[in-house]
Amino acid sequence: MNVQSKPASTLSQCRTCGSKNLFLFLPMGAHPPANMFAKTADPEQRQPAFELNTQACLDCGLIQVADQVPDAFFEDYLYVPSGAATMHEHFAGLASVACENADGGLIVDVGCNDGLMLGHAVKAGATVLGIDPAANLAPLAKERGVDVLTGYFNPETAAAVLKDKGPAKVITTTNTFNHIDDLHGFMDAVRVLLDDDGVFVIEVPWGKKIVETNQFDNVYHEHMSELSLLSIVRLGQSRGMDVVDVTKLPVHGGSMRVFMKRASLGQEPAPIVAEMLAEENAAGLTERATYEAFAERVDELGRQLKVMLADIKAEGKTVAAYGAPAKGNTLLNYFGIGADTLDFVVDKNPLKQGLYTPGTRLPILSPDAVTERKPDYLLVLAWNFFDEIREQMSDFEASGGKFIVPLPMPRLVP
Repeated sequence: MNVQSKPASTLSQCRTCGSKNLFLFLPMGAHPPANMFAKTADPEQRQPAFELNTQACLDCGLIQVADQVPDAFFEDYLYVPSGAATMHEHFAGLASVACENADGGLIVDVGCNDGLMLGHAVKAGATVLGIDPAANLAPLAKERGVDVLTGYFNPETAAAVLKDKGPAKVITTTNTFNHIDDLHGFMDAVRVLLDDDGVFVIEVPWGKKIVETNQFDNVYHEHMSELSLLSIVRLGQSRGMDVVDVTKLPVHGGSMRVFMKRASLGQEPAPIVAEMLAEENAAGLTERATYEAFAERVDELGRQLKVMLADIKAEGKTVAAYGAPAKGNTLLNYFGIGADTLDFVVDKNPLKQGLYTPGTRLPILSPDAVTERKPDYLLVLAWNFFDEIREQMSDFEASGGKFIVPLPMPRLVP
């Protein structure tokens, strides 16, 4: 089939605050959706590709791309958090926070995926409901005792849940909020379902960390937004919700857990809210020069990585990649790193094994392939889980294998 490519696409106003003061700072060209894995290595079986134009709002610091995700894309999804041991502990912690705030009431997780977080809440005796359009993942959640409503979260869905189950004391959404184009509509749905004194918890990568540590690869078509705290504050204000607390998290290269309540409650925000807003201001998240410098660092990152890989290949060494995360596909496609450099990719997620990376068409195998094929180097595309990966690959390292960690700047380990 032919490439289905849309013309260059940009946003005319900010997705959260509505400002027209947007700056296109990193146009990355046409990419297939980063989680649209190919079923064949045949390049003639072309995939749809869409422009990945990264813009920053210079009024609230939201990094964003236009919505070009194909229809029904999220209804058959391959990412699951349970593939990383780190996420089991992380979501157990979030479940504990949710249960404490729910105090016996209903906990709803929007974008529940394979039910990892809500499964921990179920073990604690909580009443839960997951909402997710991915019909292929719902059975995995149900195996954890999680009731799943398969569909998208909007005011109509929220009204139906409210009628059936009553209001939610806690609504959580982890690494899903950044997948939503109509965030105002999402917030309206939250207001429909949330109890009067309930809490809405958003967990996403923190825009400040993304800028500071060159995480350009966190941008892909499904990740329409990389949020600053200020962008969430502004969004909430437009929908009668206040940010009342935030927790900084190490996961995914630096994330934030944002707590929101109805503005009508008049709750005084915890001091950390003002502190983090001040940090964002000091980091220049609303300044053009910040993003110009970010783009320059990304270009230098790519240059250094490609030189490093070329030197390794010139020595006759072999290189594979560990991890097939969406962010890794942004990196491979933007820098043009493909089969001439990498022999294969390994990933623990069985849903991805046997498929091929979008665009670059690299075969995705089980991690056992590292033992069998003995590459000299592993390019760690899932760099946010490097400590866990290094532990898993201890035999590889002990036999002389080396890791290439691409961010924040390429380095060899050991």
